[in-house]
Amino acid sequence: MNLLVDRIGELVTNDPARGRGPLGLLRDAAVLVEDGRVAWIGRAADAPAADRRLDADGRAVLPGFVDSHSHLVFAGDRAAEFAARMAGEPYTGGGIRTTVAATRAASDDELRFAAGRLREEALRQGTTTIEIKSGYGLSVADEARALRIARELTDETTFLGAHVVPAEYAGRADDYVSLICGPMLRAAAPHARWIDVFCERGAFDADHARAILTVGQAAGLGARIHANQLGPGDGVRLAVELDAASADHCTHLSDADVDALASSATVATLLPGAEFSTRSRYPDARRLLDAGATVALATDCNPGSSYTSSMPFCVALAVREMRMTPAEAVWAATAGGARALRRDDVGVLRPGARADLVVLDAPSHLHLAYRPGVPLISDVVHNGVKL
Repeated sequence: MNLLVDRIGELVTNDPARGRGPLGLLRDAAVLVEDGRVAWIGRAADAPAADRRLDADGRAVLPGFVDSHSHLVFAGDRAAEFAARMAGEPYTGGGIRTTVAATRAASDDELRFAAGRLREEALRQGTTTIEIKSGYGLSVADEARALRIARELTDETTFLGAHVVPAEYAGRADDYVSLICGPMLRAAAPHARWIDVFCERGAFDADHARAILTVGQAAGLGARIHANQLGPGDGVRLAVELDAASADHCTHLSDADVDALASSATVATLLPGAEFSTRSRYPDARRLLDAGATVALATDCNPGSSYTSSMPFCVALAVREMRMTPAEAVWAATAGGARALRRDDVGVLRPGARADLVVLDAPSHLHLAYRPGVPLISDVVHNGVKL
């Protein structure tokens, strides 16, 4: 069985060779989907016959969103912490330990239900590819458990045992790093594709981060890093040094940091939901883009600092608060996220790519930023199946 999506008013392909501008825009287009892949793209008037049809009726179609940074496996709620921040308390990252305690106390089924609910919520909003981190277990058993549950929801799983030093290791960071690099990594690696470190004051310094990422890479995991969120630091340049796929947050950057990103394959993944939820300074996306760095957008969905699963919301924030154009933000939320996961089969619509696409209840991709907060996702096709 195949599916024809036709009468598309504006098709975002993210393939400049196929259409106009960096988004590869096509007008009056159609897409044929077969066996979970894009089989054909062209003018609606030239569309082949198909078993099933989805009539876009002049609406815009774009690749499914690629959310390359989320923390969906957790228990508990930190709404009171959010309320305190809105009343003026600063964000320090210390609330992570609150979620660790709740997550350790939760059953597998409770964690599975909560993570699955968030994954479905994201899918309804057009996120067809999502990365999910551990990081709220911080013990050998709980980190492995989180990754097993995450793997039920996505292939893009990340071991984040180095989120913070748990309470039982207070004052013994070296001992905890040894645990991460030994027993915890051995338990986590079979369920993970990536390894990540929160390289920040109050979490892990550059030496610890380098040791953790290096041993993770030796175990066959790709490197990612939380970097330069709360202040200047060494995280971004460490990411480039280790050829990490992504340096995430990138809020406080020096000229050397920007130059390093621009001259590397490491993607700067920006998480504007975190700044929105913590009333912090937004990353300067314009500075990164003008320097030639590759930029992705992601939700950072987590219970403490960015409890949103909405990529459309992040697109709107990026345009309003980070000086990105609508086209740049849409590219960053689709093809940019794919680059941050080192994928070339998602975030783009061309023959052979995975058949993940979103139909907007709007005539153009511009409406994602033009109409913030409006539920514009009309239809989602995931792996060739209309949901």
